[in-house]
Amino acid sequence: MIPPSSRPEKTNSWQSWAFLALFVLTASFLGGCASMSNTSSGPYHVDAYAPVNPKNVVVLVSLQAEAVYVMEGDTCLLATPITVGTPQNPTPTGHFKVYEKIPNKRSGEYGFWVNGANAVSGEAGHSPGPGYSYVGYPMANWVGFTPGYGFHEGYVWPIPRSHGCLRLHKNASAKFYQLVQIGTPVIIAQTQPEDPTIGKNLVHPTDYKDPDPPASELISPNYFNEPRENQLLGPAPNRPPM
Repeated sequence: MIPPSSRPEKTNSWQSWAFLALFVLTASFLGGCASMSNTSSGPYHVDAYAPVNPKNVVVLVSLQAEAVYVMEGDTCLLATPITVGTPQNPTPTGHFKVYEKIPNKRSGEYGFWVNGANAVSGEAGHSPGPGYSYVGYPMANWVGFTPGYGFHEGYVWPIPRSHGCLRLHKNASAKFYQLVQIGTPVIIAQTQPEDPTIGKNLVHPTDYKDPDPPASELISPNYFNEPRENQLLGPAPNRPPM
């Protein structure tokens, strides 16, 4: 298995009605993002809304909240937890732009050395012996924002755990991939204005505790064809005027 740190990376009747009305009002104000993530039970799910104008989409990353917000103006299209880089391997901060999208990218640093039916986890350039070929760890739905760094599918831990890339849950990565295009701005900072509003409502996926799939699955080209949630909803409800 690849070391976990290397994986590339839940009264009274009138009071109830009053609370419900307040919740609906808050959710409407946030354009649906207040309730975009599921509860902690069941498979992880996140809603994602199609933009009206893809050219107006901006990606905001909060390293402290460990969250990404895909925004179109004041409208939240998708908000989901992410795994960020460790202090030893920090995620870069600043203003970037999406410069590449690769749906079936593999890691050039960490993966498996394969010899027939035998697959040994390890780093590129460190073959365990003759007859082995390197197959990088799958990083599906790669969205690069600066050389060597990008968003990609992976286990989303509730602590910094990547080598600087930003990992999205399997059921969020394909939706994120659709929402951005080459040239989409990416702003990465310690905090974002959305943290105390949208960010505080996000529910973290819990399947980061699950074991890795078998190596035979991870090295197979069919890994990238496995089912993933990829359906975008229509425009976000109760959008503020653009």
